[in-house]
Amino acid sequence: MEHVQSLARGLAVIRAFDAEHPRMTLSELAARTDLTRATARRFLLTLAGLGYVSTDGKLFELTPRVLELGFSYLSGLTLPEIAQPHLEALSRELDESTSASVLDGDAIVYVARVPTRRIMNVAITIGTRFPADVTSMGRVLLAAEPDDRWPESLRPALAQVREQGWALVDQELEHGIRSIAAPLHSAAGDVVAAINVSSTTSSATLERIADEFRPALLRTAALIDEALRQVSPGRA
Repeated sequence: MEHVQSLARGLAVIRAFDAEHPRMTLSELAARTDLTRATARRFLLTLAGLGYVSTDGKLFELTPRVLELGFSYLSGLTLPEIAQPHLEALSRELDESTSASVLDGDAIVYVARVPTRRIMNVAITIGTRFPADVTSMGRVLLAAEPDDRWPESLRPALAQVREQGWALVDQELEHGIRSIAAPLHSAAGDVVAAINVSSTTSSATLERIADEFRPALLRTAALIDEALRQVSPGRA
């Protein structure tokens, strides 16, 4: 397999910026990417020349132009567009945050979101990534993968998720946060994404999640599935 190391490093520099690190010095970025200062500087200056990074001479930050990198994917993805009104209705019904994500390797990537309030230390936006194994949407998506992709420690949990059709994660991603997720299916019946309802432990007891969140979530997933059946499998 051919590997272009310079491209991989350039993408690593872009991905080093996140909600907790929106602006960084050269030294900070080099440390986060395991690059030397000289190498990090070359990549930053190249990205700045292309318009993807701006700097005041000391701090570097991404520019809105980086959104172009994901536009081709998002513009051809019908799922966020289809899911968004259903997520908004679900959020209004429960007065809680709702989201949709897809699996990318060992992480989930948010493709749609309806926040009601900020409940996590990290702001969640379109494109936010979290480890799949500690999120409810991630477990739903992992449960749809072949068994040999399952982490050994999660095999019992993922088997249960696959059987019951939903996943509950209680304070594993962040203390005080609970989330329940369900899968979304393409017209061919494949799991292509997941949606969730997330809340705080003070607002959502386990009983409320079981009695209110779960049935509402599953109804919403069924409505989105029906809409996805109207589009071709390749675009769902």
